[in-house]
Amino acid sequence: MSDQSPPFRTAAVIPAAGRGVRLGPGAPKALRTLNGTPMLIHAVRAMAASRAVSLVIVVAPPDGAAEVKSLLADHALPDRTDFLVVPGGDTRQESVKLGLDALPPGIDAVLVHDAARPLVPVDTVDAVIEAVRDGAVAVVPALPLADTVKEVEPRTDGSPEPVLATPERARLRAVQTPQGFDRETLVRAHETVTDNVTDDASMVEQLGEPVVVVPGHEEAFKVTRPLDLVLAEAVLARRRANDGF
Repeated sequence: MSDQSPPFRTAAVIPAAGRGVRLGPGAPKALRTLNGTPMLIHAVRAMAASRAVSLVIVVAPPDGAAEVKSLLADHALPDRTDFLVVPGGDTRQESVKLGLDALPPGIDAVLVHDAARPLVPVDTVDAVIEAVRDGAVAVVPALPLADTVKEVEPRTDGSPEPVLATPERARLRAVQTPQGFDRETLVRAHETVTDNVTDDASMVEQLGEPVVVVPGHEEAFKVTRPLDLVLAEAVLARRRANDGF
């Protein structure tokens, strides 16, 4: 009888079905290029860079699964990692659920990663996985805020918005991805929570389960607006210069 426990296996789900309208007209956000390579490929490689990730599931636009499969086939990806493409839904939440439905048996932890965060360093990915391996059911990488934050009463007519409160900045964090989860907990959250949420960790919070934070990284920023593309290109240029990346 062996004393060895079965290996702890991690999969990453990358919802990439959104259009990314804030980047302007053109290809879906995940297919915009950075240094000539689609953001999605950068994001997939970022997950696969972790030796702990054995499977990456890309959730494609509902009518774009074939295109994404072709895209993955056209770019060099690590042989040690398996890749799967599934069609997504109308919302991010639906797309993540479809990615979870495609998970094979034997996966213990699940990362959910934004395709629009293509440059997250592998050390951040590994830190999230390690926290789940150590017993956390939900883990988010996050950074302290540099700016003071105001809670306001929103206005839709363009008029000045009244300030309601100034939260204590030391208690606030800007959350990034990949977010890591115990598989059973995340599946239960997606089966239970029907509210439209902005991230998966908030779904786990609604179950009453604890969510913990590990340090994020400034290069794990989300590419949302045209200026973010410029910054991402600059990061890639620095990496090429310093590391031959």
